[in-house]
Amino acid sequence: MGLAFLMAAGALAYAIYDRHRNKKILDHVEELLDDAIRGSFREGAFSEDRVSRIESKLADYLQSSALSAENVRRDRDQIKTLIADISHQTKTPITNLLLHSELLQETELSAEQRESLNAIGNEAEKLRFLVDALVKLSRLENGILSLDPKKDDVGRLLKETEAAMRKKAEAKGLTFSVEEGHAEASFDYKWTLEALGNIVDNAIKYTEKGGITLSVSTTEMFVCIHVKDTGMGIPEEDIPKIFARFGRLPSSREQEGVGIGLYLAREILSKEEGYIKVKSRPGEGSEFRICLKR
Repeated sequence: MGLAFLMAAGALAYAIYDRHRNKKILDHVEELLDDAIRGSFREGAFSEDRVSRIESKLADYLQSSALSAENVRRDRDQIKTLIADISHQTKTPITNLLLHSELLQETELSAEQRESLNAIGNEAEKLRFLVDALVKLSRLENGILSLDPKKDDVGRLLKETEAAMRKKAEAKGLTFSVEEGHAEASFDYKWTLEALGNIVDNAIKYTEKGGITLSVSTTEMFVCIHVKDTGMGIPEEDIPKIFARFGRLPSSREQEGVGIGLYLAREILSKEEGYIKVKSRPGEGSEFRICLKR
């Protein structure tokens, strides 16, 4: 009986010791993970004399992850600097090109010279739009700029877009109508205005007669802005292509543009958990539906 008692006591003592040892291991693993989550993990936090092989492997993994995260942060800073340099260095020469083109417009020129001057002005304007769009896109894709969705009135977006785009539509002889609609959704006002402006500008560009209509509808989860045009329309199989970076259809080659506006609009909306849907048929116009989370 005495031997049995000693064996039982020994087993109990070992169980208590084993439980305590495992608790220390789990506590240390949890500490390593907490440090990694906070971004404060350092190799010095690893104590060789108190961790198991699993802890050792975990510490190696976390150290590697910390180094990778540091490399990503450093690369992002370099990209940020590069984007700022590109934006700064190209702004002045493009502005000067446009300025001197406008000054030359006021001088006496032959028809051929004026045609060439108009081409220079148009290409300079296209270059300015391209650089601006690429800078915005790079900042979004690399996380340099983040969207800040807040509850706001979608009707404000429509009114400001109308104010910016009506003259351009009317200059082409198109009608531009906005159906009153007030609904609240969660979106970043500045960036969503950019996305909507790109889509409306695209509608005007590819519509030769008729007009553009903006309206609002609501579902249980989304508020949707409808941009309808009476333009050339898009074949169903080509709809995915128009959202590709620099994606342009063969039928649109003669129109101005660089094929990045719709791609940028989709990127903006996806980052605020919205989306774009398109309904179109050749010769029957198109409807772009921009849906924002309620």
